[in-house]
Amino acid sequence: MEEGVVRQDAFALVGRIARLLNTGLGPEETLSSVADVLRQGLQVESVQLWLREPNATTLRAIGAPPQTGGPRTSRSFAVLPDIEPGTLRLPLLHEGERLGMLEVSPAPTAPGADTLLPVVADVLAPFLASIELSEDLAYEVALRSREIEEQRRFITLVIDCLPVGLYVVDREYRIQIWNRKREMGTQGLRRDEVVGRPVFEVLTRQNAKQLREEFDDVFSTGHIRQMDLEVAVRGDAKYYRISKIPMRQDGETITHVITIGEDVTETHVAQQRILQSEKLAAIGQLAAGIMHEINNPLATIGACVAALENRIADDLPAELQAGFREYLQIIDKEVQRCEGIVDGLLDFSRPKGKAKGPINVGAILEDTLFLLKHHERFKKIEVRRELDERLPNIHGNGEQLIQVFMAIMLNALDAMEEGGALTVRAMPGRVHDDEVEVQIEDTGVGIPRADLTKIFEPFYTTKPPGRGTGLGLSVCYGIVEEHGGRITADSQPGRGSIFRVFLPVAEKVIRQ
Repeated sequence: MEEGVVRQDAFALVGRIARLLNTGLGPEETLSSVADVLRQGLQVESVQLWLREPNATTLRAIGAPPQTGGPRTSRSFAVLPDIEPGTLRLPLLHEGERLGMLEVSPAPTAPGADTLLPVVADVLAPFLASIELSEDLAYEVALRSREIEEQRRFITLVIDCLPVGLYVVDREYRIQIWNRKREMGTQGLRRDEVVGRPVFEVLTRQNAKQLREEFDDVFSTGHIRQMDLEVAVRGDAKYYRISKIPMRQDGETITHVITIGEDVTETHVAQQRILQSEKLAAIGQLAAGIMHEINNPLATIGACVAALENRIADDLPAELQAGFREYLQIIDKEVQRCEGIVDGLLDFSRPKGKAKGPINVGAILEDTLFLLKHHERFKKIEVRRELDERLPNIHGNGEQLIQVFMAIMLNALDAMEEGGALTVRAMPGRVHDDEVEVQIEDTGVGIPRADLTKIFEPFYTTKPPGRGTGLGLSVCYGIVEEHGGRITADSQPGRGSIFRVFLPVAEKVIRQ
């Protein structure tokens, strides 16, 4: 073959390879096509390109292996594959760095091949460098993407582990985040059902106009907004503290509002109990201070009534005695009623420290029911007993506890004038196993929610004038508290009330 023809064929082959490198096909497909073109142009059995893997420690082969040699596998880059007899190998270098090898088998004998192959190697090396750069970039992007995804999952897990309900809305009032606590909340909506939707379509229990005003206030002022909310959940009152917090995604403009809902029911109840105790303690101190001043005038009035009764027969005509005696009886009756109020208030302010010992609550409740069974109004109601026979003994005074249970049951009778059912339960504590729980439930008219927090206050009563002094439950409260227990009340107007008395078991008191 003439030298000009060989050179022309070599230039054509290099041009064809150069065009293949610019077709935009994938690296594997492009290099495989280059290997086929070289194999056909050089008229050899096999042309393979050994490329460095991204980890820079192994090689992979591209191109058909010699049919007699079997398939090639990845090999260590530090220890180059052995050269088979009659095989030509050229390093693929770019800027002094070895990126791979060009392997031809058997070594070409065509004129000009020794000049052509270095040129092909020089053409392939930049392409391999670009492949490595792309792979490095792809590897870096994949690595960063994995890190971002792991960080996102970590942040999501942290948000889901928070013991508060949390959701985030953007400027268009669309929900962007909805944590696990919100999924398990009273509405029980999954995040895939709410994310991306307007918050007003999701939180339908809240007034849309008011909710929009709350978000707008945070967006415009940048101030944290807090409010306490009472929600009825299956008949029970739950208290939540709602906080709306501005979020600045770019550091300046408020882009989102974070809303956190925290269940503060236990804290609210505890605070109400503390306030109630402080209020009752203050009233008790006041009552103790004025008892002496009230008792003295009452005693004087009573003595004067007795003296007048003795002188009526001597000083008044017979026709006037009946009228005066009627007035004196009224005065005496009212004095006795005032003395009863004073005694009750004194009992409230200073519960009598009577002797205590181990007693069975079930027996105390049976004694109370026995004392009340002859009451006229008891004949109109159905009495249900649910007394656990395995109750542990409590440490208390039987007479005082009968007074407590009797006062609660009499109030239940007053609430069921047209009849109903009275259920008396006694069971081991469901929350604390070192206490006994007594429940007295009626099906009466119930207590309005506004009055429920005041019923243990002295002189507060929902009964009509002349039906009660308002001291019964306050005295009960003082007796139960003096026993180391607590008393609560729940009620639904029109459906009835339930009073719960919790008393510590005897073993707990002895340990203390």
